Amino acid sequence: MSSGHIFIGETIGTAVLILLGGGVCAAVTLKKSKAKDAGWLAITFGWGFAVLAGAYIANGLSGGQLNPAVTIGIAIKTGDWSNVPVYLGGQLLGAMIGAFLVWVVYLGQFATHLTDPEVLAGHGVDPAGPVTKDDARNPGGPVLGIFSTGPEIRNTVQNLLTEIIATTVLVLFILTQGMTNGLALNGLGILLTSLLVVGIGLSLGGPTGYAINPVRDLGPRIVHSLLPLPNKGGSDWGYAWIPVVGPLAGAVLAGGIYHLAFA
Repeated sequence: MSSGHIFIGETIGTAVLILLGGGVCAAVTLKKSKAKDAGWLAITFGWGFAVLAGAYIANGLSGGQLNPAVTIGIAIKTGDWSNVPVYLGGQLLGAMIGAFLVWVVYLGQFATHLTDPEVLAGHGVDPAGPVTKDDARNPGGPVLGIFSTGPEIRNTVQNLLTEIIATTVLVLFILTQGMTNGLALNGLGILLTSLLVVGIGLSLGGPTGYAINPVRDLGPRIVHSLLPLPNKGGSDWGYAWIPVVGPLAGAVLAGGIYHLAFA
């Protein structure tokens, strides 16, 4: 795989991942969406199918890693770090593109949702005040959950441990699924990984929304901060390090476990 193929594959695959994953969050959240209030099952299966589509699309070009935690875990397993920056760059760019496309698809729903007095009152947003105004009980505002994750209970240690544990499960599973040349899963491996993402969401996603992927959270959070969304609230940058550091720590832990138990 050339660096160019890796970058293109990861950019396209991660864009599809975030488009479909963020799309299901938008569908469930936004007023005037036909899927409004469809619930957690819809979100978890939506993200699982998002992983499936993105990884299959990118597999032939880059191995469809789509996640810095997976990339780091594979590098620890193989000892090959040469293309890690290329993977990470494509993944972050793709995540931002995917989040932007979610906004494009749901443009009318965003406009309706963010000007609805009931929605704004429920999130402590004052339409007459600054657009970045946050309510202390809900720092993300009305639509941040479409773009990035946030905890139900804000406890730094618990939130960080949740992301570490969930990501360790994901990366260890991938590392033990018979990597091809250390880079790509076979088709069955992609399917099983996608089902595992659904399982992680159902079992471990309740506390934090299961980022388990640094760019899945960081890229869309950056886009949220830049988009011209009225009354959107803040981007909760005080929490943003947890869904980045937690998954990366989980990747290192998974790599260590792999070498100790399976290598």
